[in-house]
Amino acid sequence: MAEELISQEKFEELKKELEFLHTTRRKEVAEQLEYARSLGDLSENAEYQEAREMQAAVEERVQKLEAILKNAKIVTGGKTDIVGMGSKVTVQKQGGEDKHTYMLVGAEEADILAGKVSYHAPLGSALLGKKKGDEFSFHTPKGTQKYKILKVE
Repeated sequence: MAEELISQEKFEELKKELEFLHTTRRKEVAEQLEYARSLGDLSENAEYQEAREMQAAVEERVQKLEAILKNAKIVTGGKTDIVGMGSKVTVQKQGGEDKHTYMLVGAEEADILAGKVSYHAPLGSALLGKKKGDEFSFHTPKGTQKYKILKVE
């Protein structure tokens, strides 16, 4: 897995989630598995199959979190006029009236409804390294989009 840029806050949140999965969730799933096993025939036991699927999901999330935390590079949003991780950027589509403000974040923090765009996303990667007044474009399924940067915080 490649290096993943992440904020200190998100890093701490992911560490807490991993600790919860290790200490609490794994125990809960093990108890559910034990109960389901006690019900008898495992081949036709829906509760057992569900518990196994839950166990697989928990283990998959544990592995993902461990990989992210292992490869995380913590970045801080320093005040600069160049767009980088943690920057708040106000943009306007060329020919449009609406202005949108986005914060550039890591993939784990992305939430477009909250205005948080991953630096991996087409918009996020197009913004990286730009300054106020710059015009840029990026490709989407709807075609090429052209924007202008109005403000960088």
